[in-house]
Amino acid sequence: MLKLTLEAIELVDAIARHGSFAAAALRLNKVPSTISYAVGKLEEQLGMLLFERSGPRVTLTSAGDEMLKEGRWLLTAAGDLESRMRQIATGYESELCLVHDSVIPTQALTSDIRAFEGLRCGTRLRIGCEALTGAWEALREGRADIVIAAGEGPAGGGYQAAPVGSIDFAFCVAPTHPLTRLGRPLQRGDLLHWNAIVVGDSARTLSDRTVGLLAGQPRITVPSMAAKIACQMEGLGHGYLPRACIGGELARGTLVELATEEPRAAESFWLAWKTGAEGRALQWWRERLNRALVPALLPRSVGV
Repeated sequence: MLKLTLEAIELVDAIARHGSFAAAALRLNKVPSTISYAVGKLEEQLGMLLFERSGPRVTLTSAGDEMLKEGRWLLTAAGDLESRMRQIATGYESELCLVHDSVIPTQALTSDIRAFEGLRCGTRLRIGCEALTGAWEALREGRADIVIAAGEGPAGGGYQAAPVGSIDFAFCVAPTHPLTRLGRPLQRGDLLHWNAIVVGDSARTLSDRTVGLLAGQPRITVPSMAAKIACQMEGLGHGYLPRACIGGELARGTLVELATEEPRAAESFWLAWKTGAEGRALQWWRERLNRALVPALLPRSVGV
């Protein structure tokens, strides 16, 4: 009988990812003593150590590292097999991953999530969030089944897409920012002396996408549109913001819109999925989200 089961690989993987037995126990909804006992028993059966212990922290031994190199592939393959079997039997996938662009808050999708859970179809739903080209990359690399993504998709095809709206942008700064004193539409050269606030592209392999930045321009990179708005309100820099998100700030005067000689074009958003994917859960989400998602789902502030 094989000593190395998928459950054992999953356990070792969780410990390696989270760095301790306690953190893995929390992730797996088990008590730490159970995790410690299971690892000790596995190491005894295999006749080798999988982890080096150093207080509460643990690290993989060379044997444990080698185990996970192939073991993670086996976990992925087993998950794919389970999904295919379940889809053949019921038409529904075992899991579906929806990734949305970071400009859309996850809470804006709660009514859709609630409706899907009401189906009681057994498909586990996983929600992810990526910035700029990150959502497209997640779809291309198989980390997402369906995405709400900004901008044009990557070259090479392999996916289908439907437009779900667009958002307009306004160039904004805090009322105390020096750019407010120019008294004319801003030129490219005016921006080179001041920090731009930019949302970092979460793509890992696709080329980073930047919008409206000049070569050599100083910048502060932040993780989300909410952080970008907050930094610009504090006077830390300038940049384009979704007009639908900042109505209250403009009304209160905590942000000031400035004219530019080169306005930013509206940003298109797309609902996209892999070509040929036909699971019933994916079909449900394609039909449910095939509507004007932006600017309807964007967070809005209340004006004065």
